[in-house]
Amino acid sequence: MDTSTIINYILWGFIIAWGVYELVQYFRRKNASVELPQEDFSKRLRKVQLVDIREKDEFDAGHILGARNVPYSMLKQRITDFRKDQPIYLYDDNQTISKRAALKLRKAGYTDLYTLKGGYKKWTGKIKRKAR
Repeated sequence: MDTSTIINYILWGFIIAWGVYELVQYFRRKNASVELPQEDFSKRLRKVQLVDIREKDEFDAGHILGARNVPYSMLKQRITDFRKDQPIYLYDDNQTISKRAALKLRKAGYTDLYTLKGGYKKWTGKIKRKAR
């Protein structure tokens, strides 16, 4: 077997391993929370911990009324800010980061986790913007 064949096998091995890893991560993130359509998400907003995990400038530009901002970049440091006896509703622009946040919270022992289907970009309910 020549060197180029061995290198090809090694590269393909890494590519396959990476693909399997990404697939496993996808299903872990998917199963970490319950995805709710806007109608169901908006029904209980006063009785839950509503968390916008976008960065502060995005939050200030507009967010769901009643949400508090805990940027994903700060989640690890602020993970104890959440109550375990109340549901946590998470959202970001399009649901990618909220799924990752839900997985982090699940690992920390939180179980009642929900994400907004479609994210803030699809939200048509009440919003608040910070005055400039």
